[in-house]
Amino acid sequence: MAVNDRIGYWNKTRSLMFTMLALWVFFGFIVHMFVTSLNEIVILGFPLGFYMAAQGSLIAFVVMLFWFARKQNAIDEEFGVAEE
Repeated sequence: MAVNDRIGYWNKTRSLMFTMLALWVFFGFIVHMFVTSLNEIVILGFPLGFYMAAQGSLIAFVVMLFWFARKQNAIDEEFGVAEE
């Protein structure tokens, strides 16, 4: 892989990594900081804050995991370093 390709690969990978880190911080910490105000919103009989703490963040993390793997695989294929 040429030097320019390495720099491009790392820039895209780093951008994806920071995006995932920001989403992780949001769903792991920020949402839970506002749980009392989110509890005023009720969906299907459950307060939204409770739902986000009990299930929402976990669902978001699983979706983020698959999304990250898919995006990273696309970056790997673009730069010719994909695994079989």
